[in-house]
Amino acid sequence: MNEKLIYGIQQIGIGVENADVAFKWYATILGADALIFDDYNEATYMAKYMGGKSRKKRALLAMNLQGGAGYEIWQYADRKPSKPTHEFKIGDLGINFPCLKTRNIEKTYDRLQNLQQNIISKIVVEPDLSKCFYIKDPFNNILKIKEFSSFYTNNKGELGGVFSAVLGVSNIENSLKLYADILGYDNVIYDKTACFDDLSALNNGDKKFRRILLSHSKERVGGFSKLLGNSQIELIQAIENTPNKIFENRFWGDLGYIHLCFDISNMKILVEECKEKKLPFQVLSAPSFDMGDANGHWGYIEDADGTLIEFIETHKVPLIKKLGIYINLKNRNPKKSLPNWMLKGMSLKRVKKFKI
Repeated sequence: MNEKLIYGIQQIGIGVENADVAFKWYATILGADALIFDDYNEATYMAKYMGGKSRKKRALLAMNLQGGAGYEIWQYADRKPSKPTHEFKIGDLGINFPCLKTRNIEKTYDRLQNLQQNIISKIVVEPDLSKCFYIKDPFNNILKIKEFSSFYTNNKGELGGVFSAVLGVSNIENSLKLYADILGYDNVIYDKTACFDDLSALNNGDKKFRRILLSHSKERVGGFSKLLGNSQIELIQAIENTPNKIFENRFWGDLGYIHLCFDISNMKILVEECKEKKLPFQVLSAPSFDMGDANGHWGYIEDADGTLIEFIETHKVPLIKKLGIYINLKNRNPKKSLPNWMLKGMSLKRVKKFKI
């Protein structure tokens, strides 16, 4: 097949000090209690982003099986991760925060309030007329929770996984070469320049920004596309101040949102396309690489502002490791979604002691 496929946002990477503590919070509070892999291997390919040497690490992939992307919770095992050098301001260059989907914004707000979580805004209305609010996890990372209708299951829980990310960029037109042209977020929901009431609770949120919210005009097909669901990307450009680079003078894996990852098919074609469009791969794994119990082909590019974007061509994911039962995608029709029984079988990966 001479065609790349973007199945959807697979996960957002989060650098933390304690992976166990972070996983427990994301599992119990946000419902991301499916532990897809738990990887203790040494990070070697990413040496150029870790001070020029390989580093020991632990990485967990946690997912909410009601649909949406997950969280790759990433912890250094041989060094203390660094904090940001500047206090975060909305519009800073890099991943500002992920967006989680909810069926019922009021119910989610009330539940998190009852759980005494760090809610940092009231429910507000965005430029696309959807409602959202902002919280912080216990590690000072901001998350946006927003109304969205694309869920995989019809379970009682109202909160799903990640369906979007907000990225600070220096020039939206330059950034569209990646997010619209290569990744297929070619449908403009809004493109506005103003001071926005829905950002007012955030640091720097009273300033003027250009914001563009993008969705994909083509329905995502194949592999895990039904589970990952429809997705969006929002780019935000500061107009009245000079933004800081969130990971300036820090390593990949330090504290905060370290990368945005897309699940794909046909890495070879994607590598060629990115090279042609002057966004070459900076890191590329072996064609078949073990990621804990999972296996795939992965690599990283930098967007126009140096934000790391990961791509993974998934080959296999374990369901019941002890019995040697895996989801194998390598020889499947890449445009055919996995059957529901197989996707629902991933519930075997849920960590019951953290079940909500």
